[in-house]
Amino acid sequence: MNGTTMPHRRHFDPAATGALQGVRVVDLSRLVAGNLLTKVLADHGAEVVKVEPPEGDTLRAWRINGISTTWKTLSRNKLSVCLDLRNPEAIAVVKRMVAGAAMLVESFRPGILEVMGLSPEVLLAINPALVIVRVSGWGQDGPYRHKPGFGTLVEGYSGFAAVNGFADREPVLPPMYMADGYAGLYGAATAMIALRHAEAMGQGQVIDLTLFDPIHVMMEPQHANWQLTRQPKPRTGSRSTNAVPRNAYRTSDGGWVCLSASTQGMTEKLLRSIGREELITDPRFRTNADRVRHGEELDAIIAGYIAALTLEQTLAHFDKAGVTIGPIMDAQMLEHDRYVAEREAVIEVPDDEMPGGWLPMHGMVPRLSATPGILARPAPQIGEHNAQILAPVLGEAEYERLCRSGVVRGPGDA
Repeated sequence: MNGTTMPHRRHFDPAATGALQGVRVVDLSRLVAGNLLTKVLADHGAEVVKVEPPEGDTLRAWRINGISTTWKTLSRNKLSVCLDLRNPEAIAVVKRMVAGAAMLVESFRPGILEVMGLSPEVLLAINPALVIVRVSGWGQDGPYRHKPGFGTLVEGYSGFAAVNGFADREPVLPPMYMADGYAGLYGAATAMIALRHAEAMGQGQVIDLTLFDPIHVMMEPQHANWQLTRQPKPRTGSRSTNAVPRNAYRTSDGGWVCLSASTQGMTEKLLRSIGREELITDPRFRTNADRVRHGEELDAIIAGYIAALTLEQTLAHFDKAGVTIGPIMDAQMLEHDRYVAEREAVIEVPDDEMPGGWLPMHGMVPRLSATPGILARPAPQIGEHNAQILAPVLGEAEYERLCRSGVVRGPGDA
């Protein structure tokens, strides 16, 4: 194990700038995929303006012990304005914001943006260079465009759940927002491709980003494999159908390790390290193809060896032998892990709502040497930046009028 240390503490710097300084993103999205997409942009200096309804983004309602941890971690570096989008005057405000923006992100059900009067045709007429990212479960066209699009449904439909879990049990859905996460990260990369084109050619475009497509791509080459074998990929728990040995193994003190010896050389090193060098030439285990056919037998041998050792002994033994092994960590183990802390995979930022006044969250991903990302501000309160963003767009008199009429909503107006 790497030892323990405290996560590095970082303070927000409102003056911090990043590689995307000057890029304004109008974010109408809700839930994870859109918010993760715009978080990546905000972390690198884009001015991401969350346009929230009076009740706030749905993520604000995801609370642990009364604290909106998902909102806080996915919406750092963003700004918030609060508009009642049921009012036509609020739609007019969005149009005026779009005129000076580089990108708009939305995650309404397909067709809703058109009903609101904010169709791509309308938006591109206002700003021909605008990049429009439309996030949905199943896409803007096709037979499922009007179906509900939560990530759970596409995690099942994509083929993921069918191969996840153990053969004698039900398919297993992921315990986190996997489909949304893939879509958010794919979406951020795609948005930058479109932004590069817009800046070079002055031509905006629409990105049709589904939750389905990214996780479906990650399942490749399932379709080619099916065509070749006409056999569905079995559920094998933590074992691999491509290379053996690869599994999770329990230690004598109740810990767990993950081990992967997916090359011939690593397998031979592993077998020597457990005193079973004769298995290298055993017909059952001589090649990877042999090992895949006899995976359960080899796993039983490895599991028996590890079961006699504690977690610490297991890691020390195999690390010394140069075998690829690591602990299976949970949040408690990660909290003060030396690797996580020194790599700043987790940092702490000031937060008065958290016990002790510090909120742990992820560091900057990915890492760039010249423009490493910024911590400009914590996740905003609803409508916190109404005046900062809207008054320059609308003018002071119009801004004040829309505040009085309830089109622009301030904190506590919900």
